[in-house]
Amino acid sequence: MAPRDHVPDRSSEPSTDPWAAFGSLGAGVLLYGGLGWAGDRWLGTAFLLPTGLVLGAVLGFYVVIVRFGRAPQEPSDPEA
Repeated sequence: MAPRDHVPDRSSEPSTDPWAAFGSLGAGVLLYGGLGWAGDRWLGTAFLLPTGLVLGAVLGFYVVIVRFGRAPQEPSDPEA
């Protein structure tokens, strides 16, 4: 078996894909909005859906800021 070339670990680098940010934001709204809708149907209330939508948007935005808000790091060149 041939030795593998060293592949740099890019898991700590922020993503530059705008669809990933949109997906994180949309997933928060859908998840918490859905939970709010289900809670409204189960409890017979009318305030959990809007609360879930707002909470999902805030938490989704927070995830986008934490995950994508860092500036890209310059690659370190050990040979320099």
